[in-house]
Amino acid sequence: MATFREKLWLMGEDPDGHWSVDGETGLPNQYNLPGHSRMTAIEGLFYLDIPNMCRVRIGGTPMPPYDQHTEAMRPCREVTWSILGAGSSTFDDWVDVDEVIKQANMFDNVTGGFYDDFFGKTRLPLYPPERLRAIRQRCDERIVGKKLNMWVTLYEYNMEQIPNVKPWLDEFDYITLWVWYGKNLEKIESYYEELFKMCPDKKIVAGMFMYNYGERCPMTIEQMKRQGDYYLKLMREGKIDGIMFVGNPICDLGLEAVEWTRNWIQEHKNDVFN
Repeated sequence: MATFREKLWLMGEDPDGHWSVDGETGLPNQYNLPGHSRMTAIEGLFYLDIPNMCRVRIGGTPMPPYDQHTEAMRPCREVTWSILGAGSSTFDDWVDVDEVIKQANMFDNVTGGFYDDFFGKTRLPLYPPERLRAIRQRCDERIVGKKLNMWVTLYEYNMEQIPNVKPWLDEFDYITLWVWYGKNLEKIESYYEELFKMCPDKKIVAGMFMYNYGERCPMTIEQMKRQGDYYLKLMREGKIDGIMFVGNPICDLGLEAVEWTRNWIQEHKNDVFN
């Protein structure tokens, strides 16, 4: 048995991490955010009252070593660190796997490695399933001293654009599914049902956006309720293992969707699930 709150995760990034430059136009603030953020990942965690952190490198920061950042996350129930950071982060063959292993050895609550923005046209060819398998072997329990779960980000449009995504998904323990375009929330059930059918033995964590990044505008309260009601239903049915939110770089921008989310978490945080 676990409470709703115990199943919640924050995707934590550096402050203002979403105030980025558009790769095509070269213009700043590509998502049309209403202001700059100063909220840290840890502050976002406590602001939303969430116990678990998925800490992701974005725009190349933070740079290893991560010791000080992980030290600050000791109050977290669980922590995952990005092996492959957000799309704006540089990467090489072994990405940040050795640093994540080091953090797992140093801190008991570091339990996994995360691949963010994985299914893009640049990254996917560089990390075929056999490459992911080699990285997993590097994170072997006999080396780390405990099992490190491998997590990945999957967007709804990835499922539409990539003919056969399953061989890659097979290499992960946890799949987080996100609806990037707010308009596609109308079809949210179809995306999740397809994933459940494709990966019946994987742990699924629902990704819940509090801003409509795909259409570069605020998420409406109706869209937040659409996500929230459906994800609660899936949790009660035992079909998903939790919910992850993005993220602290928008939590101090005065967005109605963020305030709705805070209240929604408080309303349901003591609900109990099998």
